Amino acid sequence: MKLLRDWLRGNAWVGAVFAASLVGSASTPAAQAEEAGAGSWAQYGHDLQNTRFSPLKEINTQNIGKLKLAYAFSLGSLRSNEATPIVVGDTLYVPSSWGPKYVYALDAKSGKIKWKYEPDIPDDVLQYACCDVNSRGVTYADGKIFVGTLNGKLIALDASTGAEDWIADVVDYKQGSVITSPPLVVRNLVITGFGGGEYGARGSLQAYDVNTGKEVWKTYMVGGDEASTASWKGDSWQHGGGAGWLVGSYDPKTDTVFWGTSNPSPWASKVRSTGSGDYGKLTNLYTSSTLALDPATGKIKWHVQGTPADAWDYDGVNELVLADLKTPGGTLPVYMKADRNGFFYVVNRESGKLVSAEKFVPVNWATKIDLATTQPVEDPEKRPGPGHPAKDICPNLIGGKNWQPMSYSPDTGLVYIPSNNICQDMSEGDVNYRKGVFYLGKEFAALPGPGGFLGKILAWDPVKQKAAWEIKEDLPFNGGTLATAGGLVFYGTITGDFKAVDAKTGAELWKIGVGSGVGAGPISFSVDGKQYIGIVAGRTVSIPAFLGDIGTKILKATPEGGTLYVFSE
Repeated sequence: MKLLRDWLRGNAWVGAVFAASLVGSASTPAAQAEEAGAGSWAQYGHDLQNTRFSPLKEINTQNIGKLKLAYAFSLGSLRSNEATPIVVGDTLYVPSSWGPKYVYALDAKSGKIKWKYEPDIPDDVLQYACCDVNSRGVTYADGKIFVGTLNGKLIALDASTGAEDWIADVVDYKQGSVITSPPLVVRNLVITGFGGGEYGARGSLQAYDVNTGKEVWKTYMVGGDEASTASWKGDSWQHGGGAGWLVGSYDPKTDTVFWGTSNPSPWASKVRSTGSGDYGKLTNLYTSSTLALDPATGKIKWHVQGTPADAWDYDGVNELVLADLKTPGGTLPVYMKADRNGFFYVVNRESGKLVSAEKFVPVNWATKIDLATTQPVEDPEKRPGPGHPAKDICPNLIGGKNWQPMSYSPDTGLVYIPSNNICQDMSEGDVNYRKGVFYLGKEFAALPGPGGFLGKILAWDPVKQKAAWEIKEDLPFNGGTLATAGGLVFYGTITGDFKAVDAKTGAELWKIGVGSGVGAGPISFSVDGKQYIGIVAGRTVSIPAFLGDIGTKILKATPEGGTLYVFSE
């Protein structure tokens, strides 16, 4: 806890009347893809379904050994550079950390700067950024680049020149609400969330008109409807967390947006719920959940709550990967989620029915997920509460998987998960809400998980719900993955290696050092018929503060960094 202590020194939804303006917009997902080009990587997760699968196969298992550096580009800032670049045509767009300090447009083949944008970021943003000064990427649509900032703004830039088009005020960052992830564009709406679950912010998703930046709707994840307010003690929902700080996914077939929500606030559950005995009543809806929403209005269609009355910080924001799985009973339209709580969820994305949920890492806080009720079957000894410290809880609060994105290959049918193997002791204390100050009420200590390793890359079969292969890593918090039609999986490590492995077997085929720890997900793109692989390196600083001695090992593994690397044959 010393590292952490040192570091520390309304309306539910509106705007349904605007729904008609969405019909016939030129910015459909198909139009966005066509405008971007076949070899592009135009979305954070490659596509609106967040598969992180590249159909390119010029670089493959046979010639991966020839991969070499095409160029390296300094992002101009150190610390927590976690962006996934996007590529549209022959232009690569990437933000730096610290706000972002810069947004760059580069020639995708050479790395030469086309333009650079420097937003006005206040000097005090680190004070209100729970989990570092990262910017995980930008979004492209309709000739614009959209970026969220640590001071709670959403900015639209001209993709050709970098000139500001509009700036929207999304949230007051001084309540601990920063924007670290790229927005989602569906037709003529730009949808964004923000952070703040550790500060007692009240989470919401907000949609803005692509062309004007005017707010069209706002949906509160907490206290936005009668069911939600009834699931909290008194008015504790007013500072209830449930922020949607990561990325959304979109299913055009059902016209549904999917978004994960964060932990409830405070971590001390006695303030808001008395725990598992209150299931059906004080579950703290809609925190640590997946929401299915109408993109035109923001109205919640249905939800699946992974960790009701969350007492462990099992933040439910992890990305939703949409796919059609081939099962013995036929093709099944699903979303897949490797939840921080340690269970891998497969849910019918059309009906909301839970198909399966199995442990993908060591889990002991719950024995299973009841498929009929979607509720976890808890071990009460592992729920920390007033006067009841809990020991050796698995997984740790950073989760069986954290924000680092997984990928899905339709060729292998496997999901490639950067997982963590850490457990924790946790006890509960008193806490009072103060704006812009951590709202936790928990003491916690990180413990190594079983097996003598702290991280793992898993190739997971979502139909059989079991591992196909695995790669053990010495440390946790390794980078996101990329799967390609060339039969490869790329990922970086917190120890500064960037690797390519065989997608079917996990055999290591290529590796290079990149000088700093990697959290970001890699990308693949092509320009003039030539395939490239890109990755941003620059390890986190704040997250290790939550991990005690394990965090110290992470900090010692590599220096801070801030470089984009692009490779080709």
